[in-house]
Amino acid sequence: MKPKKKNIQVGVFDSGVGGLSVANYLEEHLENIQIQLVQDTQNIPYGNKSPDLLIELVTPLLHRMVEDGCEVIVIACNTVTTNIISHLRKVISVPLIGMEPMVKTAAEQTKNNCIAVCATPATLDSDRYKWLKEKFASKVDILEPDCSRWSSMIEANQVEHQLIKKQMKDACQKGADVIVLGCTHYHWIEEEIQKTVAGKATVLQPVLPVAKQLKRIMAGLD
Repeated sequence: MKPKKKNIQVGVFDSGVGGLSVANYLEEHLENIQIQLVQDTQNIPYGNKSPDLLIELVTPLLHRMVEDGCEVIVIACNTVTTNIISHLRKVISVPLIGMEPMVKTAAEQTKNNCIAVCATPATLDSDRYKWLKEKFASKVDILEPDCSRWSSMIEANQVEHQLIKKQMKDACQKGADVIVLGCTHYHWIEEEIQKTVAGKATVLQPVLPVAKQLKRIMAGLD
């Protein structure tokens, strides 16, 4: 008999319920995994915070996750990833897997040469996001709908469905044929967005590539 593989302790970190959507996906699709979900709900939303404040809030929480046994941590927050993951990788002793807007994939898939990126103000203002646009989408029109209230609405379970539908329909009317969900909170309304843009646009979010990367890292830890 082959010895049973040990469970890998995987941390999933986010400011709120976005992390839960990622944790649920990973638990459903990966074997030999034990999830430790940490949500900084006291300081939500993250999308309007400066990089310095994010470092102050996030660093001690990740250190505690490592102390509690996490062998790899998924940063299930585009805002944290795009603003401070380079710093975090210098001070956190386990592998970190970030989540960021899928600009490269969207630019490759668009046929209209137009995409829409739905993300927090902090993500849109980050150097990493600007680099992604310049590197992979310099010849693509990028729409950035005002999603500044989306995370708070989703966290409070008070989603203004008509507002979101209007924003997505407007993006499609302006030519966007790929919609990028650049915040894990938005995963909770992904199905609604898909229905709204059906036949007009594809919806992208990074949980599948993150799961593949986590599987590769877990293979090295086992």
